Amino acid sequence: MLHDFSRRTFLRGLGVSMALPWMESLRVWGDETVPASAVAGTAGSQAPVRLGVFFSGNGFHSREWWAKGSGKDMQLGQVLASLTDFRERTLFIRGLFNAEALKGNIHSSQTGNLLSGAPLASGGDIRSGTSIDQLVAQRHGNTTKVPSLVLGCEKSNPSVHKNYSMIYSSHISWSSPTTPTPLELYPSLAFDRLFKDEVQKGDKSVLDAVLEDATDFRRTISLSDQRKLDEYLDSVREVERRIDQAGQRGELQGWKPTLDKPNIPRPADGIPQNIAEHMRLMCDILVLGFQTDATRVTTLKLNNDHSSLRFPHLGVDYMIHHLLSHSDTADWLKVNQFFIEQLAYVAKKLDAIQEGERTALDNSMLLYCSSMLTGGHDATNLPVVLVGGAGGQLQGGRVLDYLDKPNRKMCSLYLSMLDKVGIRLDSFGDSNERLAEI
Repeated sequence: MLHDFSRRTFLRGLGVSMALPWMESLRVWGDETVPASAVAGTAGSQAPVRLGVFFSGNGFHSREWWAKGSGKDMQLGQVLASLTDFRERTLFIRGLFNAEALKGNIHSSQTGNLLSGAPLASGGDIRSGTSIDQLVAQRHGNTTKVPSLVLGCEKSNPSVHKNYSMIYSSHISWSSPTTPTPLELYPSLAFDRLFKDEVQKGDKSVLDAVLEDATDFRRTISLSDQRKLDEYLDSVREVERRIDQAGQRGELQGWKPTLDKPNIPRPADGIPQNIAEHMRLMCDILVLGFQTDATRVTTLKLNNDHSSLRFPHLGVDYMIHHLLSHSDTADWLKVNQFFIEQLAYVAKKLDAIQEGERTALDNSMLLYCSSMLTGGHDATNLPVVLVGGAGGQLQGGRVLDYLDKPNRKMCSLYLSMLDKVGIRLDSFGDSNERLAEI
């Protein structure tokens, strides 16, 4: 008796996927590769890889966004100075771009597809592409309480500017081509998403979770494979029993989050009126989500492209962010540094969390990007920085320059990043080729 079990390599239950052994009844094991890191739950000793995406609009100071050298000797421009302590875990990437973003040459047409590389609908219509953060959330989101957090510090703008919806300027995360992922602007509500309901303890047996699927599956295979399946399930049950006993004795059972409940108070209701306080709270929530394993994907949009934020705490309250970006003033540099300091703050907090032989920063990928290099709308060479180790898969301390290379697509970077979280695709957006150095 032979069966074609496409995509049935696993027994599945609530939050659990359990791989099956080889069986003579199964001729086809599925039409896609599912790596071990993609299996729901974390039974092994290694912490999961987390993805954090940071965005700030309008680009950076044209003379101070740079890096050169390598390792501990890497030199950083003034915009990136706060990342000095993390030089050996930082990748500075130059020369990447999205071809579709060059068509409109305005803020919204350069931002709405930043994380997807997709064509954008004009004329006030809304159509982009599913962004990399939401692709990861859709593939792996069932492993955590919250599939992804999408945080923002400036309200969405629903107007139309020069034939393109300003929704594109306000959203970098897209759940589908026509659905920008809703922004959570309230720190208190973001906190509630992570913690207001008790997180499932995970004390239910893996076998109990997949029992119904296993029973249905057993009816479809040969008698000899039924015996093999029973032996396999019995061995899994025995491993579970031994792990439980080891837990009662206080022995290591594999990776567990360093926190099982928040270590900071719930933020006050409402939106903080101080932008520095607002951003810092959102950074704390990002770290807390990773530290408790309530989510493994968080996108933090610090402001909109074409932003209207002001920065009185920096002594820069005479001009909004967008207008500041059109000249390389000392005040523009202050604002740039303030934004990158948010990334450095998160990196420092994650690096203080020990997870076995690595830190939470070593087990994360933090992508910082903007939709243009400077306020002059230059989208042919996007500012990109990656911080973290992706579980030992990323080598930092390097400057990678693709400006004169044939493969300069942002989506090539995303393909390489997706590999690090166990999602192997033939193509994403406009690319079918990875960046070999990532």
